[in-house]
Amino acid sequence: MIKRWSAGLLGAMAVGNGLFMIVAAKNWYLTVPGASDTGPFNPHFVWDIGVAFCVAGAGLIARAWRPQYWPAAITGAAFLFGHGIIHIAGLLGGHTHHPVLEWFGIVLPAALSVWAALPSKGETHA
Repeated sequence: MIKRWSAGLLGAMAVGNGLFMIVAAKNWYLTVPGASDTGPFNPHFVWDIGVAFCVAGAGLIARAWRPQYWPAAITGAAFLFGHGIIHIAGLLGGHTHHPVLEWFGIVLPAALSVWAALPSKGETHA
């Protein structure tokens, strides 16, 4: 049950971030610490990544709704995990101005999403 609740919460956070990116791309770019450090604002790029966050979050929410949908959650968690790996590489390379935010706002939720997505003993897929 804790995995389902965690998947739902992490999924809702991902969908929320994705919707913010889609609906208010420029505001997202200007208010999220570190986003403007990556280069000039590109609305199409922000929208594309926003869609990826929405889809990833939907996969995690599917697991919260129905535990047998854990394969969808793994797919969503894979995106978040890959995103987290990119941030770890930046952190280790010294390419960040916001290390605490990146560890606790990106890397930790990504790792937790993988844990929440994985099936518990005895769970089968739909």
